[in-house]
Amino acid sequence: MILRPGPAFGSGQRRRAQSVSVTMHIAVLQFTLLIRGATSIKDKRRVVKSLKDRLHREHLVSVAEVEHLDSMSAAGMAVCAVNRDAHYLQGLLDTIVAKLGQLTDAEVRNVSREIIAGGQLPASLTDDDGVPLWSEAERREIDSIADLDSGAIGPDPLIGNSLRGSL
Repeated sequence: MILRPGPAFGSGQRRRAQSVSVTMHIAVLQFTLLIRGATSIKDKRRVVKSLKDRLHREHLVSVAEVEHLDSMSAAGMAVCAVNRDAHYLQGLLDTIVAKLGQLTDAEVRNVSREIIAGGQLPASLTDDDGVPLWSEAERREIDSIADLDSGAIGPDPLIGNSLRGSL
């Protein structure tokens, strides 16, 4: 939740901040690069690094080689981006796929894409084996910090009443 000032912010009146709910979307693009003319891992790394750096620089996305790490002629790649606008992410992935189609050093195969809404993410408190991620004491500490941040426990003694909720 993001806190934004109300309409009278800065006019001398103190008002509680209005809460605005933000939805997060995660875009994931996966593809395989078939690298032409690569005769060594060094040749492959040159093509992969160049593509990773270019996509990151031009589109501010995270890029990683995730499959076929030991192959000289193939690289399994993943691109991820986070934004609050799913339509923007869809356009971003379209742009990246079009750019991948123009590569001269490699051929793109097996393209898959997905846009995940933040509400679809697991909110589990346990790992894959069912073991709790936090001890009970850590969990209580996290809950008390969250209560303080939300204002549920009263004023913060360090900043007093005057600033709480006016940011």
